[in-house]
Amino acid sequence: MPTRILPAVGDADAVRSLTTLLSQLPDAEPVAPVTDSTQLIDTLARLASESIDELPEVVVVHERIGPVPALELIREVALRFPAVGVILVTSDVGPGLFQAAMDYGARGLIALPLGYEELATRVHAVAQWSTGVRRHLGAATDVFTGVGGTVVTVSGAKGGVGATTTAIQLALAAQASGRPTALLDMDLQTGDIASYLDVQFRRSVVDLATITDISPRVLADAVFAHDTGLALLLAPGEGERGEEVTERAARQIVSALRSRYEVVVVDCGSQLSGAGAAVVEMADTALLVTTPDVVAVRGAKRAVRMWDRLQVRKAEETTVVVNRHSRGTEIQPPLIQKITGTGVAATVIPANFKELQGAVDAGRVHELDAKGTVKQALWTLAGELGLVKGTEANSHRNGGRERGALAFRRRKELGR
Repeated sequence: MPTRILPAVGDADAVRSLTTLLSQLPDAEPVAPVTDSTQLIDTLARLASESIDELPEVVVVHERIGPVPALELIREVALRFPAVGVILVTSDVGPGLFQAAMDYGARGLIALPLGYEELATRVHAVAQWSTGVRRHLGAATDVFTGVGGTVVTVSGAKGGVGATTTAIQLALAAQASGRPTALLDMDLQTGDIASYLDVQFRRSVVDLATITDISPRVLADAVFAHDTGLALLLAPGEGERGEEVTERAARQIVSALRSRYEVVVVDCGSQLSGAGAAVVEMADTALLVTTPDVVAVRGAKRAVRMWDRLQVRKAEETTVVVNRHSRGTEIQPPLIQKITGTGVAATVIPANFKELQGAVDAGRVHELDAKGTVKQALWTLAGELGLVKGTEANSHRNGGRERGALAFRRRKELGR
């Protein structure tokens, strides 16, 4: 059976050089090259949704691929498509890069300028490895080989607008519909999902921050299995430890969750950190919760503009959720949409805090009355977003843009 090889190369000259050599390899079947990281992930996701057998055995990633850097891209491919062997083509073949590439999941390096013998040897070895992995995966029952889970981030225009309650109920709705769901608390300094769900925990997201290879077993040790079936990955009890979760760690953690769960809901709080920026970038759907008052709507506008300046996310790629809505409120969803320049969810959450107060005070938000208007609205929102089985998602994939988190870090370093 011929070896299918997918080149991922951003440079036109490098594309021609690589595809020419690949076409000369015996029993090789080069497929149409992709020119950026988003196209690569989307292509692999489409093939994987059909069958694991449709995936190429080998992906060749050129060092000048973008917008996601080559090593980060290799990490995502290795986590989401474990049956694909990745080769890095690079001008730097020193021991430092070699070790880093292996840590990120590459199966080998090829030095530039390209040579036929080295390419043939490495492709053959990686193809054999990929074939062996597929035999193993074919017999396994606990390996996720699909396109990867849907990631939804929930951020607040300011504190107290209901982002955490929204995130929890969206996750509960997805889980109740039969979709394995993880709820991640990325409000690293002040997040308190544990209190909302009456959870006593020992491990948190910080325990994964320094791990370069988050295996299914390592991930399982860090998550808390809630009575509702949700997998919880909680913020640290000591807020100062949140700084240990870097942008890179956040990206790895979300990728690991995405590879194991159909839905990943992330509570990002109302303060944007570098880690939070990375997660919002990666999200398939980014929600921004606001209440229909002047202060909150101004906060939403500031957040949207900041995300755009830092290249985290464009306004049109963000969906505002209006919480505590009433018909008598002067500020209505169409006005919020006009002010922020975002989309606005068709489902609004009614202003009825009395339904929530008892459950919030008892730390039992998961036991909200199913007949209550707030819970019904939030679960309807989950359906609108495509998180419930049998519904169509209104969100769209963005391929995980690296540039925003980098801009955030650079501005932070410059003290801007």
